[in-house]
Amino acid sequence: MKTLIKSSAQLLLSALLITPHAMAQNPAPADPYQWLEDVQGERALNWVRERNAGTQKVLQARAEYAPVRADILSVLNAKDRIPGIVRRGDWLYNFWQDAGNKRGLLRRTSLAEYRKAAPAWETVLDLDALATKEGENWVWGGSVCLAPEYRRCLLMMSRGGADAKVVREFDLFSKTFIADGFNLPEAKLQVDWIDADNIFVATDFGPGSMTDSGYARIIKRWKRGTPLASAATVFEGVAKDVAVQVSIDRTPGFERTVLIRALDFYNSKQFLLAADGKQIELDLPSDANATFWRDKLLIELKSDWKLPGQTHASGSLLLADATAYLKGERKFRSLFTPTASRSLDGYTHTHSHLLLTINEHVTSKLEEWKFDGAKLSHRVVNAPSPGHLSVTSLHDPMLAKDAMGDAYLINYADFLTPDSLFLGQAGSDTRELLKARPSQFNAEGMRAEQLFATSKDGTQVPYFVVWPKGAKADGANPTLLYGYGGFQVSLQPWYSGGFGKAWYSRGGVLVVANLRGGGEYGPNWHQAAIKANKQKSYDDYIAVAEDLIKRKITVPRHLGIMGGSNGGLLVGATFVQRPDLFNAVVCQVPLLDMRRYHTLLAGASWMAEYGNPDDAAEWAFISKYSPYQNVKAGVKYPKVLFTTSTRDDRVHPGHARKMAARMLEQGHELLYYENIEGGHGGAADNEQRATLQALEFSYLWQQLGR
Repeated sequence: MKTLIKSSAQLLLSALLITPHAMAQNPAPADPYQWLEDVQGERALNWVRERNAGTQKVLQARAEYAPVRADILSVLNAKDRIPGIVRRGDWLYNFWQDAGNKRGLLRRTSLAEYRKAAPAWETVLDLDALATKEGENWVWGGSVCLAPEYRRCLLMMSRGGADAKVVREFDLFSKTFIADGFNLPEAKLQVDWIDADNIFVATDFGPGSMTDSGYARIIKRWKRGTPLASAATVFEGVAKDVAVQVSIDRTPGFERTVLIRALDFYNSKQFLLAADGKQIELDLPSDANATFWRDKLLIELKSDWKLPGQTHASGSLLLADATAYLKGERKFRSLFTPTASRSLDGYTHTHSHLLLTINEHVTSKLEEWKFDGAKLSHRVVNAPSPGHLSVTSLHDPMLAKDAMGDAYLINYADFLTPDSLFLGQAGSDTRELLKARPSQFNAEGMRAEQLFATSKDGTQVPYFVVWPKGAKADGANPTLLYGYGGFQVSLQPWYSGGFGKAWYSRGGVLVVANLRGGGEYGPNWHQAAIKANKQKSYDDYIAVAEDLIKRKITVPRHLGIMGGSNGGLLVGATFVQRPDLFNAVVCQVPLLDMRRYHTLLAGASWMAEYGNPDDAAEWAFISKYSPYQNVKAGVKYPKVLFTTSTRDDRVHPGHARKMAARMLEQGHELLYYENIEGGHGGAADNEQRATLQALEFSYLWQQLGR
């Protein structure tokens, strides 16, 4: 097998040789606002505080602000929310935040209790108490627990909501941290159990151990009771990779460890780790997602796969015998083949069934395959419709006899129907209603519909319209157009008490656009708008805006746009290109400087989506839409609201800071708000979330109200 492992010195040398050469081909012009990239720099933070004060003064003085914030906070802290659960053995675990538990509680109950209207919960960890005791701003980051006992867990917590987390070993039975256990300092990391005394660790081991994207490139095996410095290297990627990962399947009789080099955001190399330490590369398309399930191998394709005598379409889900496949056999059963209107949204398995969630024109369908030895049978499940379904298996493969082996949770919601959580049983359409979220706003007289706009190249682009009570197509409706259009992420119907109270109930129309670049119609829909074709996402967004005006749903005076992260780039590029279409722009945790995005935090990991601005040919198409490089003085833009977070270590806050500074210099009116905490989500607790959202809605009513 050809080795791809390099030493840290070689990686550093490669970076030094490649980077100046590439930059010389396409040197970046001097950036007068680069000092705002100093995240915690005093000069930059003083600039932030000044902008925050001005924005809060304007928006908090509006009549909507206080009642909208109170409404949103009541929704976020509502005791009658459906508690999300994760099964671990006999227990169902939940992480819960409310007014009395701002940082949150890790708690557990039984299925019998969970069925009750008011379950009795046992607190396992009080994060507020821990944060107070230790003087740290802890934000919950998840956990990895060792099956089948589920006693020892590796808890992850961040300071202020960042992606970088600390790891501390915790005993779920005694509810205590293990002082001399597997504890790791803050980093962007991954951990997983091998057994009770050994774990895999991918973290910052020092110079040369991280990728250009800021993630770990080395996986080590760490033995209990030994220093981390003595951990043995198991696997390495290279600096230009996005990251390395490890996936462990502990199913008795089918134990497997898969090591992964993420070459970019969509392509990877996968290796089986043999008992003798050999790494056996899996012969798969680099952009395919592969999952072992006992004696089976499931392969989800992201591009057409041509093999001797057979071709499988992008978006298909294939089934193979795992042992035969590893020996070279290429015999498949297609479990899903996409059509023009149908794509695979996801799948999960119970003990003997595979459950497929299907997108059909952006609404969910549920199908299942039953495996009875070599015999397969397929059926369409009679599930709630036409909104969004999410399915979670309750099967524990570590248990020899699992009473919930074919049980699963199914959640249904749409724009005007609150979430309902059902307990289903594979093979049956009969399901038990476990929890139903009460209505959080009066939806009487409201309606939702799906429409289609024609994009610049003739593509039909679907979008949803949520109409408030009494609204008519009179061209005067305050209308918010939301979009994302990237990374194969689908925007499907959801229920939001916040939107209901702050927007619909006050007469606002919500529009959700399903743009190319997203995943609504599968991999081809996504790949139609990446790199040189990224402009198609913006063309689609503009087409939806123009269609809203054509149908007299609204007019530019009353039309606003909102998007976050890649969606922040979407709204940034769109308002710069077509400022005449909008009167409000909520640009959340955005990418905006596409000349330097790949040098900031995790930006290098997204070059498979956008391209490499150091390559002159690729900068040629990126430069045409990059908002920071295209915003101009003398053009009338809508008054933009930029929001971001100092603690966002995924999308650098410098994007929003620099764009705002440049626009202010050019004489444009804008508002800017940066939460000092919050990570990529923009807020660390419900009070911060309510404040941020109330500022956004107050701004929208200021700009779009009748």
